[in-house]
Amino acid sequence: MKRSAAEIVREYGPFAGVDAVHGVTYDGQQVWFASGDKLNALDPASGQTLRSIEVAAHAGTAFDGQYLFQLAEDRIQKIDPQSGRVLATIPAPGGGADSGLAWAEGSLWVGQYRERKIHRIDPQTGAVLSTIESNRFVTGVTWVEGELWHATWEGDESEVRRIDPRTGEVLERLEMPPGVGVSGLESDGADRFFCGGGRSGKVRAVRRPRRGPVRERVSPAS
Repeated sequence: MKRSAAEIVREYGPFAGVDAVHGVTYDGQQVWFASGDKLNALDPASGQTLRSIEVAAHAGTAFDGQYLFQLAEDRIQKIDPQSGRVLATIPAPGGGADSGLAWAEGSLWVGQYRERKIHRIDPQTGAVLSTIESNRFVTGVTWVEGELWHATWEGDESEVRRIDPRTGEVLERLEMPPGVGVSGLESDGADRFFCGGGRSGKVRAVRRPRRGPVRERVSPAS
């Protein structure tokens, strides 16, 4: 298992009117973060919030390429990001004890916080398709390039960890500084994770470790 200190490359916030940051997702341009009674769109280049959607937003957030999904107590809401309308709801597998949320491979992946589990569920019905056991509280979930990562936060310790999606075995750990927690997690599809910061009211960008050797570019002969 690889173990290293998390490299925080940027901090956003705290934001006016935001007491805590819960779920986090990324739509390819904007970072969306949940703050209890609304979803907020953040421009990761400028650090400015662009708009918000008034909707219950208590935990994990996900994006399927067209719609936002948001945990709200014991349900998951499907939201049109353009109009802000809730189009459908399905039951959350933890019945209100859910945390992280991600979209991958046509399914929703839901963290069940204190039960230390990640469920793969049907986005239409909420039916649980499979379950992965973790050995730490689950506070965020994301997939990137076939890798499953989840955030943990227990006491004063928090980390982002890569696990085997079949067995739950921990393959890699990125340890956050003491007192810095991760309440939501999303990849930008490349070299950054966006991490919710709980009651700090911040969103943090953490560098994703490189994979394999870095190849030098060879310039064509002139």
